[in-house]
Amino acid sequence: MARTRTYLDWNATAPLRPEARAAMIAAMDVVGNPSSVHAEGRAATAVKEKARSQVAEAFGAQAADIVFTSGATEAAALALSGRGLHGAEVEHDAVHGWITPDLPVDSNGQVTVSDPAVSVLQSANSETGIVQDLPPGLALVDFTQSFGKLPVAFDWSGAQMALISAHKLGGPKGVGALVLKRGLDVQAQITGGGQEMGRRSGTENLIGIAGFGAAAEAAARDLADGVWEKVAEIRNILSLALERAANETIFVGNNENRLPNTICLVSPGWKGETQVMSMDLAGFAVSAGSACSSGKLRESRVLRAMGFDGVLSASALRVSIGPETTEEQALRFAETWGKAYAKARARAA
Repeated sequence: MARTRTYLDWNATAPLRPEARAAMIAAMDVVGNPSSVHAEGRAATAVKEKARSQVAEAFGAQAADIVFTSGATEAAALALSGRGLHGAEVEHDAVHGWITPDLPVDSNGQVTVSDPAVSVLQSANSETGIVQDLPPGLALVDFTQSFGKLPVAFDWSGAQMALISAHKLGGPKGVGALVLKRGLDVQAQITGGGQEMGRRSGTENLIGIAGFGAAAEAAARDLADGVWEKVAEIRNILSLALERAANETIFVGNNENRLPNTICLVSPGWKGETQVMSMDLAGFAVSAGSACSSGKLRESRVLRAMGFDGVLSASALRVSIGPETTEEQALRFAETWGKAYAKARARAA
């Protein structure tokens, strides 16, 4: 009999929403190329532009602000290439590779920005869940983790550019967007047919874009209905259960404003990758950090920037839940992890 698995890695990717699945299936039957002027092409364009409007409304932007890409990583490259902007070591790898990471980070994970006009800042950290105070006028804000989980809006942020991704809020993988303040433009990195207002050439991923639009609309509805407040309640129940099971574990960001679904815990000397494998065998999907870095780096660059030493930054586990996570699942994970923690401590003694 197969073991029932529990998915607790929503920050890596959220399960596909039924609304997104339905929109994608419908888009599969749209035969035209959005660049064609005949009826079939116009039908494809209508699907694309509906999705653009859905994403824009959910994100507090205008439809003309949205540039669809293959994901937040491509959007970051499109936005940041050649700009020489500054950021912090806590930024996601997709952003970190394009910036000078010289902005200071304190022990609470907060970044100090001295000149927003030449700076990049994430809205929320994928590993710790810590939410940043965004000064107005930032060159770019990475909203990848907070869009869909927190009430954010591009127009309110005062940023020049923003990054968002579909699969973090229940849309399909492989589609995201760069959002631009009106009047601002970027240098196309992919040239060709001039799609996306000349900013990103290539025949559009119509199926993915349709799913993105439907997911964004559903995510906005969830926020308005208080769904993520209920997620935070389960997150807090889980956190307390884990704290009771582990007296030496450090809970990162517990006293900070953070995403409603994220717990980052550091158990000194018990490697994060070992914890991930142990929990995987027990039927739980969790991670040792950002999905893009997990399995490649033994230490968390984010925790290093916050002042954790090498042993501690290699001993982190991220648990990220979602609206489908039940209290029973959370407590069962806490019990399973607590037993593994006790065994690990006993072996180390």
